[in-house]
Amino acid sequence: MPVNLAPIDPSLLFPVAGVEIGIASAGIKKVGRRDTTIFTIAAGSRVAGVFTLNRFCAAPVRLCQEYLAANNAIRALVINTGNANAGTGLDGLARAEKICAATAEQLGVSSQQVLPFSTGVILEPLPFEKIIGALPAAKADLSPANWAQAAEAIMTTDIAPKATSKQITIAGKTITVTGISKGSGMIHPNMATMLGFVATDAAISQELLQGMLKRAADLSFNSITVDGDTSTNDSYIAIATGQAGNPEIVDANSADYLALQTAIEEVSHFLAQAIVRDGEGATKFMTIKVAGGASYDECKAVGYAIGRSPLVKTAFFASDPNLGRILAAIGYAGILDLDVDNIEVWLDDVLVAINGGRNPEYQESQGQTVMNQAEICITVKLNRGEHQATVWTCDFSYDYVKINADYRS
Repeated sequence: MPVNLAPIDPSLLFPVAGVEIGIASAGIKKVGRRDTTIFTIAAGSRVAGVFTLNRFCAAPVRLCQEYLAANNAIRALVINTGNANAGTGLDGLARAEKICAATAEQLGVSSQQVLPFSTGVILEPLPFEKIIGALPAAKADLSPANWAQAAEAIMTTDIAPKATSKQITIAGKTITVTGISKGSGMIHPNMATMLGFVATDAAISQELLQGMLKRAADLSFNSITVDGDTSTNDSYIAIATGQAGNPEIVDANSADYLALQTAIEEVSHFLAQAIVRDGEGATKFMTIKVAGGASYDECKAVGYAIGRSPLVKTAFFASDPNLGRILAAIGYAGILDLDVDNIEVWLDDVLVAINGGRNPEYQESQGQTVMNQAEICITVKLNRGEHQATVWTCDFSYDYVKINADYRS
């Protein structure tokens, strides 16, 4: 079961003015499974996106990047689960384009105003006829209140749907930020197999929305790892409808910008951490804090080295304080001039290692007590600068292997 991830309460997911969502069943992988979702977006909205850096990126990712780069006025999203439409070449692009065209016809917009998203099995042709056949039902289901249903519809190996909302005040107006994500395995930057969608009714310029989303993704979805595998389909999309009535935010140094940025980052952090909490087979949720680095990048590299180490992850699953594995991961993180004699390693508030070796006062019983917990913080102090970074990860259990061994069945 997910680690300390509460079930979502649909009543706490605030609708976003200018966004409606409809869900239907196309039977892509399982008959009766609600696997096709459309978002409609009000005219005049801003849409931004960040995507996987995997060079084998999926056909829908390529189309999204093309349509956003062309500054098209995006009016809809269409999302399917059960098939990634990745590793499918020009035929995959053609199938994604047909889905965009059919969605556009249903909604009375142009095909390049529709962004497609897919998640599921790689290297298999997308059954576009099934998805197109489900679009009328998805359109008929359109509602501003369907966020919880959409969070469930986009899942693949996820156990739990992931969604959250916030409301803040900007210029005397109530601003809503609501988001959903999916992901459980094949999670590692850049980005982490995940899809994420966040919407706000705030008015903000296109340029600032893109920058805000990139920063939020770097601090959240690009700071998680489940298994060290970067997906072909990762996409994180921000929608700003401007229907809250606040003056358009055009200054990145303004209080209004900072307020909206904080809200979007908080929603992004929740959604990203929910993916780790629901990591395939996860029983432990680990926060890895790396401080005192000469740069942000080297702090991130140390966090990733620890967070994706199978030896570290299996030790945590077993609640085995075999903490030398953490030191080994720090050592191969790629910092060539690292002075290990200056490093400190903490397990929650227990100082485990100092001056290049085991803390003379450390007792394994202290480590065992921490390792028995479901949530654990590892802190590494490099003591070579002022930078810091945080990475979130989970353990590796027997179920991770079972889930991925049976993924296509």
